[in-house]
Amino acid sequence: MVVLVTGANGQLGQAIRFISGNYPQIDFVFCASSDLDITKIESCKEVFTKNQPDFCINAAAYTAVDKAESEIEKAHLINVVGAKNLALACKESGTTLLHISTDFVFDGNKSTPYNEEDIPNPTGVYGQTKLDGEKAIQEALKQHFIIRTSWVYSQFANNFMKTMLRLASERDSLSIVNDQIGTPTNAVDLAEALVKICTAYNLQPTVYNHFGIYNFSNEGQCSWYDFAKKIFEVNNITIELNPILASQYPTPAKRPAFSVLDKSKIKKIFGLHINPWQNSLNKTI
Repeated sequence: MVVLVTGANGQLGQAIRFISGNYPQIDFVFCASSDLDITKIESCKEVFTKNQPDFCINAAAYTAVDKAESEIEKAHLINVVGAKNLALACKESGTTLLHISTDFVFDGNKSTPYNEEDIPNPTGVYGQTKLDGEKAIQEALKQHFIIRTSWVYSQFANNFMKTMLRLASERDSLSIVNDQIGTPTNAVDLAEALVKICTAYNLQPTVYNHFGIYNFSNEGQCSWYDFAKKIFEVNNITIELNPILASQYPTPAKRPAFSVLDKSKIKKIFGLHINPWQNSLNKTI
């Protein structure tokens, strides 16, 4: 089995590479943007023709949420045009696409976890481009799994956990938003889930009657303040931590106030066991 991974130098791409040795039956092909430019259809077709992948995990994305508000064209090019190009290349080569999307497709006005049937309503450019990318894939390719996730962190690349650890070495106190609720997702856990979807065909071919949208994050929910507090606790870092309202920390892009994802569907179809976010954070530290 050949699994092609785009965005190989990003956080999720590095997480997939980290676990790849546990799957000797899979021939992973890791492509950074210099190897595969998803914004160019010719580049996609060339790489797919050369490698003939059974699966493509699209870990390439424009994820700078605030910067997207002023870089609309760039975000659209990567998140929408890039997604469509990969879908077209997958269709031509008979490849199944696993595409990563986000909780930011929702407005955050619910008070119970979002499921795959809930109506998206993005509040910013990033969320809108990710939703438009989902739609482009759905229109171009039947063989797809779109995985919506949230608050991704790990030991790789840039993320909230690493930012907190860096700031703690520079400051005596921090103020963290306490009224945005979601679920941290360990990138390595997400990587494991994606690879299990790829390998599920050999074990349970009927799962391929279930193409479509799925949610994945770790279990549980917390605020950014709770997340930061736990990060410092497991690292034995003493720092003054102050909870604040999102309105006290204005950003160019509005974040969902509540974006917890319901994982019932992915657990049922693929038999996944999902770790509580606290356990996965302990494991990462």
